[in-house]
Amino acid sequence: MKLLAKWLLSAAALLFVAYVYSGVEVRSFTSALLAAFVIGLLNTFIRPLLVLLTLPVTLVTVGLFLFVINAALFYAAAQLLEGFNVAGFWAAMLGSVIYSVLGIITDSALERLFAKK
Repeated sequence: MKLLAKWLLSAAALLFVAYVYSGVEVRSFTSALLAAFVIGLLNTFIRPLLVLLTLPVTLVTVGLFLFVINAALFYAAAQLLEGFNVAGFWAAMLGSVIYSVLGIITDSALERLFAKK
């Protein structure tokens, strides 16, 4: 149940990003659901590998290179899907930051909602 709620809220967050920032475009809620799913898959399987491969650069930049990795995965998801478009790398950077902040907020809310008693 929590996973389904997280997926739906992630799709809603993606729609919000598209609403507040013109560099990101999502055509429909179905496109947002699919994009949230693909972003989740990329973050689950590809991101750890990228973080490991770029560890020296990440250490030198004191972790700031992780923003580049997030933006690259956000942009990659847009390239894989129709109905989810990102204007360019800097649009992906800002869009991924907004999306990540919303993800932190929804994760916190879901933890409180589904807390084990």
